[in-house]
Amino acid sequence: MNVFWFPIFSFLASLLWLIAIVEGSHKVYPDFQSLSADTVDEVHRTGYHFQPPKHWINGPMYFKGFYHLFYQYNPKGAVWGNIVWAHSVSKDLVNWEALEPAIYPSKPWDKYGCWSGSATILPGDKPVMLYTGIVDDINTQVQVYAVPEDPSDPYLKKWVKPADNPIAVADKGVNATAFRDPTTAWMGKDGKWRMLVGGRNKRKGMAHLYRSKDFKKWVKAKKPIHSAKKTGMWECPDFYPVALDGVNGLDLTSVNDKNVKLVLKNSLDETRFEYYTLGSYNPVKDKYVPDNSSEDGWGGLRYDYGNFYASKSFFDPAKNRRILWGWANESDSKEDDVKKGWAGIQAIPRTILLDKNGKQLIQWPIKEIETLRGQKVELENKKLAKGEHVEVTGITAAQADVEVTFSFDSLDKAEPFDPKWINAQDLCAEKSSKVEGGLGPFGLLTLASAKFEEYTPVFFRVFKAEDKHKVLLCSDASSSSLKKGLYTPSFAGFVDVDLSSKKISLRSLIDHSVVESFGAEGKTCILSRVYPQIAVSDEAHLFAFNNGTETVTVETLTAWSMNNPKMN
Repeated sequence: MNVFWFPIFSFLASLLWLIAIVEGSHKVYPDFQSLSADTVDEVHRTGYHFQPPKHWINGPMYFKGFYHLFYQYNPKGAVWGNIVWAHSVSKDLVNWEALEPAIYPSKPWDKYGCWSGSATILPGDKPVMLYTGIVDDINTQVQVYAVPEDPSDPYLKKWVKPADNPIAVADKGVNATAFRDPTTAWMGKDGKWRMLVGGRNKRKGMAHLYRSKDFKKWVKAKKPIHSAKKTGMWECPDFYPVALDGVNGLDLTSVNDKNVKLVLKNSLDETRFEYYTLGSYNPVKDKYVPDNSSEDGWGGLRYDYGNFYASKSFFDPAKNRRILWGWANESDSKEDDVKKGWAGIQAIPRTILLDKNGKQLIQWPIKEIETLRGQKVELENKKLAKGEHVEVTGITAAQADVEVTFSFDSLDKAEPFDPKWINAQDLCAEKSSKVEGGLGPFGLLTLASAKFEEYTPVFFRVFKAEDKHKVLLCSDASSSSLKKGLYTPSFAGFVDVDLSSKKISLRSLIDHSVVESFGAEGKTCILSRVYPQIAVSDEAHLFAFNNGTETVTVETLTAWSMNNPKMN
């Protein structure tokens, strides 16, 4: 979610993405949606990822010194239903204070639901929230807006819905039940505002383009800014610029610049994962054209190859960075959610930059999360032959931050790569951490029990393709829990990394039921949700391991126990 910034310190880093609730993507559970949690099960509850005290969440903005997280929340139960926009604020994106809910369905244009949206700053420090309203019981969708009752209030406690809503209604050529999630608006060189709205025509996904002179009357362009066949509904579109080099992020005023790349991200309702492309934007024709360096479809680049959805980014002018948020749902059953009394977390906020190769983005946890680091342990130059592992002791392995660099003497033992191996997740399932390799598998065994009845391995495996080496990063939940009936996928992604140094790095943020990993300094990221039965609390262990015939060295490993922030 991008923000158009106006003068000094009146910045609204809009990250309100409030996940879209859509045809088929959110199921109503009438037997459960109003079952309040009398107690909250803490066993798998995260320590430093954002969560409300109890019940169901998925769903953020920055204004006058505060980060604002508005999120869809069921105050009556731990499954979807009874949704309001809950509201928490933070000074640092780590410690959060809960406020009263900000928005409830209350008007004819949102009587049946207040769905996803974004924020924009208008001249005069006037924040405006664009969001999707549901007008009837068949999910007819319109675009509406809300403004703060008191724009001078840094907490933005109360919001008002003006009477001239809705501001955009699906015309004859638009599917009104697949018309949602307006982006942050930006101003073109012609003085007109522009916003995107996700949609589809049959299975062609698209981002509709709307223009406005006054931010109230919006006119749809004849053609979408971009579309792609066989991708299905585009939810939560995000459109923003990234600098070609340097370490600073860009705001939406740079959309029209020449020396930038543009990012268009879409959350895919059919697959429940996201993909993005890098490309260029023609501000005269209002067309986005992807580079042909990656697939414009289901097999395209992803922010995260695991449990990560409905993401939005925003520009943080206080630190000149672009920050990405994503939501991770649960991988257990709805009955489990009701029993434990909560469901859904936010991923750790990540900074976004363009990789030096210009072909992908790189992500890294925000610096502020390091303020939670406590007890520290280190390993250096520990060699691991095939089948060996070493335990990392002296920290709370169930709630930790681990950074490790592996090195190896030779690439000669890398396994041959079969060109038919297109799907990384299928390849990870076939060649798990238990399957002996040449160079790899090597990595971390997270949330492991002492006797390895349970563990979640995060590991690399290196292959030799025809013209280069292919690196696979896996976060495999298949052995994560003895409990039956869980969703335990072998999440994986390929890593475009130069191995000439014969080194590769990994960082994993471990938080009870979350393993959030960043391979090769953030080139490939994977978030897994897991529910161990034995490897919990003090019974959780952390190991570095190797199961390849090539000896690998844990060149450096630093791990910290992570403290709990203030959380609602």
